[in-house]
Amino acid sequence: MQNYDRTDFSPKPVTAGDSRGNDGSLLSVLKTLLFFTILMITLPIGLYFASKAYLFEASLGYSSNDSYFYAAIVAVIAVHVVLALFVYVAWNEGSRQSREGKQD
Repeated sequence: MQNYDRTDFSPKPVTAGDSRGNDGSLLSVLKTLLFFTILMITLPIGLYFASKAYLFEASLGYSSNDSYFYAAIVAVIAVHVVLALFVYVAWNEGSRQSREGKQD
């Protein structure tokens, strides 16, 4: 009789932790993302209303229409700063994880 090689072709279960190395780094990434999401929502809106009311209208004496314009510029700059910080943190976090992975 013929001797056939008996190999198992059934799919192997894959756990969620296998894709990221360890679950601690995934939790760290999610915390960073949550922090910058909250910062992206609160900082520009808070700076818009605070700079409109206290800086441009109260301190500098601008009219209501001018203060809307300049407060919007402050909010847009805040959005760009938060995005730049997020990219910087994500870039450094990714390079740190790759360095740790290479040492193992």
